[in-house]
Amino acid sequence: MVLETALGDPVFWMAALAGGAFGAAIGALPAFVFTGFMVIAGEAAAFAGGGEEITGAIGFGPIFGPHIAFAGGAAAAAYAAKQGYPELDDGKDIASALGTHRIDVLAVGAIFGIFGFAATELLNYAGFGTDNIALIVFVSALVHRVVFGYDIIGEVYGDNIFDMSPAERDEENAPGIWLPWQYKWSGVASIGIIGGLIGGFVFLVTDSPVLVFGISAASLVFLNCGVDNFPVTHHITLPGSVGAFGALSAGMGEPIVMLFALGFGVFGALMGEVCNRVFYAHGKTHVDPPAFGIAASGLLATLLVAVGVFDASIWPTFGL
Repeated sequence: MVLETALGDPVFWMAALAGGAFGAAIGALPAFVFTGFMVIAGEAAAFAGGGEEITGAIGFGPIFGPHIAFAGGAAAAAYAAKQGYPELDDGKDIASALGTHRIDVLAVGAIFGIFGFAATELLNYAGFGTDNIALIVFVSALVHRVVFGYDIIGEVYGDNIFDMSPAERDEENAPGIWLPWQYKWSGVASIGIIGGLIGGFVFLVTDSPVLVFGISAASLVFLNCGVDNFPVTHHITLPGSVGAFGALSAGMGEPIVMLFALGFGVFGALMGEVCNRVFYAHGKTHVDPPAFGIAASGLLATLLVAVGVFDASIWPTFGL
């Protein structure tokens, strides 16, 4: 029964409420950095012979799970921007803390935290074959756009939805590119190769598909602190590890495993950029390109299991 999962435990509901509100208070991006730190701590504890629950219950759980804290913070930013509150620049500002003075903002974070918890648990219970945390981060952003009266896509000013040239010419009403230093297809593919290989190697060395995700997430502390041109890679390194896991499960040799990691890294990078151009750039709130890239990569891994290329995926193992 579904109530035999965490959905049947009121402690998890209360924790998810707090996690979403905490994401609203400190900001979505800082909350996600905490996710990275907790995953690193959890995997390190597991290597030391215990503490596996830190990764699952804390890093990906109801306090710091991105579907709860990050998604709650992003929804709170969208709401605060709609209200005209001065604590942030606009609805896409996920780096700024919103503080504790506005109880309505905290309440929005709490509600979306509960939504993220419940939706992810239901998808995991149903056995949906991807990283359901990432999927719900993406879905939650579409939901907050609808709930707060934003357009799902926004207004397209270029020749087509993929056209970023108005922004390159600094035109009025140009699309707001997610990462101005990481959107050109050649650069996206290049960081996909780099990050995919990193993800594959970290998996081969540690046997952990998620440690590299924690490293990439924690690295965003530099982006949050204003370091220019800092790449975002968790939608690249995690798919790299996922591809490596799947290839190794099928008994492939390590060089082939690394090639699958490379391919998945490029795929995750490109899918993130597709999300930038379709859902993020033309809208007025944050729809997370990395979440889209990770969820798409998860579906690819499941498809490869279904057709017999891979023998297993990480989703039943880690319940992501």
